[in-house]
Amino acid sequence: MNRRTFMTASATAGLSAAAAEPALKNTVYGLLYFYMRNGTQVERTTAYLRDVYLPAAKRHGITAGFFSPVVGEHAPYILSLAAYPSWSGIEKLHFEFAEDKDFQEGWDAYNVIGDPAYERMEGILLYAFDKFPVIDVPPTEGRAAARIFELRTYESPSEKALARKIKMFEDGEAAIFKRLGMAPVLFGRNISGPRLPCLTYMLSFDDLAARDRLWKAFSADPEWQKLRATPGLGDAELVSNIHNTILRPLPFSMVR
Repeated sequence: MNRRTFMTASATAGLSAAAAEPALKNTVYGLLYFYMRNGTQVERTTAYLRDVYLPAAKRHGITAGFFSPVVGEHAPYILSLAAYPSWSGIEKLHFEFAEDKDFQEGWDAYNVIGDPAYERMEGILLYAFDKFPVIDVPPTEGRAAARIFELRTYESPSEKALARKIKMFEDGEAAIFKRLGMAPVLFGRNISGPRLPCLTYMLSFDDLAARDRLWKAFSADPEWQKLRATPGLGDAELVSNIHNTILRPLPFSMVR
């Protein structure tokens, strides 16, 4: 099997040059969207991620999450999230997956020429913020029901504006989230994909009612009101567009 197989399967296609960079402490997140038609494509892709990709991810030390949209465009789709330890870690895993016979056999059975299991894929790479360098997987002990997750992307009008917005998150905004009980899972600067320059982060909530309640609390929070009123930190200067999607984890997701 061609070694490029792994790169396609885990949202890291075309990164051989970047993967050769020295290892860094910040996590690299791969977001891979599988866009499908209703019916057998959803069933086949779900089975592939559950029975082929997830066991391989666990064997090779990757934290992986799998989500379907509660609210969002282009459904049906599945979002696969993979957390890699570094750029060099992506390269290492590329070769490990290429030598993983169980994964390669499952990948080959999933990818049938003439009978695709998806319509298109879309891959995005994020580089974790310095102050939030690793994924924070919510605990599952004692929970009967899965959480919901919100994935938010903030576009900025320039790279300089994006850098300032990232600093705003690191120096205060994320701390307000945590104080109010809005549980961040990850923060990352988008390295590849559409809508650059932009950042993406993920929050978890107990349910939709909790999400609505906590966002209202955040909007009214005095510390947030003071921070957003600081000269140079207003949305009009730093954020040109916001995209958000409400996600529900699949039953086998490691992030749930």
